[in-house]
Amino acid sequence: MKRRTKIVVLGSALLLTAGVASAATASDSPRERTTASDAPRQREAAALTGTAKLYRSAGDDITFSFDAHLAAKDKADPSKATGTFEFSHYLNGEGARAEVKVNCLLTGGKVAVVSGVISRSDLPGAEGRRVGVTVHDLGRHDRLGYSWASTGSPVDMKGLPKCVSSAPFEKVAKGTGDFRVVPWQPQL
Repeated sequence: MKRRTKIVVLGSALLLTAGVASAATASDSPRERTTASDAPRQREAAALTGTAKLYRSAGDDITFSFDAHLAAKDKADPSKATGTFEFSHYLNGEGARAEVKVNCLLTGGKVAVVSGVISRSDLPGAEGRRVGVTVHDLGRHDRLGYSWASTGSPVDMKGLPKCVSSAPFEKVAKGTGDFRVVPWQPQL
């Protein structure tokens, strides 16, 4: 019995000694240190990022940029999305731009629908209007649609619900499509 007890105690002492040595080595070597940033990050629930110009044969300069995210903790509620998106439309030096605060983001596969309220714009009457945009992430051949496609202007949008837009009927200009959609994967 005594011999068995000594082995157990000896084994525990060795483990403790090895743990102390290991900890000292890790703190002495910068390469082996771990920090909170080294921990695996949780994937966000959905995202839409990137910038592209739309293709228009008449030469319109139309640009859309997105930085919209749905945090993993908000996976069950797309209306908790955060971020911004911007768009502009100019032709022959005339036009307007708008900045939008995101209020909803839904994605499915490589398609995203994002909506928000225009927070700043040089288009009279646009501020405070909700708009929506649809993006289809096709690599170099992305497509885009917007809620005011049938009305012609975001100013003419009245009472648009969150996360509503049109089909992605517009093509992006060659070489500009870098939209990236992170698919939403809700538990059904």
